[in-house]
Amino acid sequence: QVQLVESGGGLMQAGGSLRLSCAPSRRTFSSYFMGWFRQAPGKEREFLAAISWSGGRTYYADSVKGRFTISRDNAENTVYLQMNSLKPEDTAHYYCTARAGSVTPDCRHWPYWGKGTLVTVSS
Repeated sequence: QVQLVESGGGLMQAGGSLRLSCAPSRRTFSSYFMGWFRQAPGKEREFLAAISWSGGRTYYADSVKGRFTISRDNAENTVYLQMNSLKPEDTAHYYCTARAGSVTPDCRHWPYWGKGTLVTVSS
């Protein structure tokens, strides 16, 4: 079974930066879009960003545009989410996901998920 494994979460002070990584267990997603969502306690899972695996097209939610950057390293088979100017409201579990076809902000249409990595931003 294909797995997505996130890493890079942790505790950070407001204003700091973190980079999350996502590595699929196999190169099955070579033609898939890769995305990042987050979910804070008591809230719905929120789309953050997505990137085409080969074409480099990127998509962002307005809430993180300009602060977060999604990128990929095909040689390393890894997708990254660089998060800058972190705010306490960025505290959440962050999830990597994959989908064929097109990008949608609806988490119900992304079939593959990692287990998540926790990001905590203190004020």
